[in-house]
Amino acid sequence: MTPVLKQAVDLIARFPGIGRKTAQRIAFYLIGQNDEFVEALAHSLLDLKRGLKICKSCFDLSEDETCRICRDQKRDHHTLCVVEDSPSVAQIERSGSYDGCYHVLQGVLSPVHGIGPGELRIRELLERLKSEEVHEVIIATNPTVEGEATALYLADLLAGTDLKITRIATGIPAGSSLDYIDDLTMSKAFEHRREV
Repeated sequence: MTPVLKQAVDLIARFPGIGRKTAQRIAFYLIGQNDEFVEALAHSLLDLKRGLKICKSCFDLSEDETCRICRDQKRDHHTLCVVEDSPSVAQIERSGSYDGCYHVLQGVLSPVHGIGPGELRIRELLERLKSEEVHEVIIATNPTVEGEATALYLADLLAGTDLKITRIATGIPAGSSLDYIDDLTMSKAFEHRREV
């Protein structure tokens, strides 16, 4: 492998979920493309890195000081969905199941990795709840050990307020087989079962 190709493969392999074989396939794919495509991709990646900011209100990614969701007066500004990261906002938005606003923590509590409440956007959440007319906080962290710990921490922190505090339900995905469901998901599915 030439040094130039090896450098490209090494960099591509740093992407999450991409191993060396996939990185090598991507590198060879790029070699086979015309210069215009590769240049457009390179410029797009630079624009992505340089053109995005963090919304000063919700801490989601934005091209402006305040993101389009926070600026949208048609959204329910009385409901705040607390999520771990920007991909979570994108997934909820894609589902079309929520029309309120968000607060992105930019991570989860993880003592093993040295991430405590001070490393997350929890202080900003509390300030926001004091200054805005929020009636409900929906905690939508992932159903991982760290996500559950973060959800419990937030629920305890907000317990003494007049806010309605809810947690999104977790369970078995539609169309899946019980054979492939992990223990935590199965446990939550039984815990949050409903009468039919």
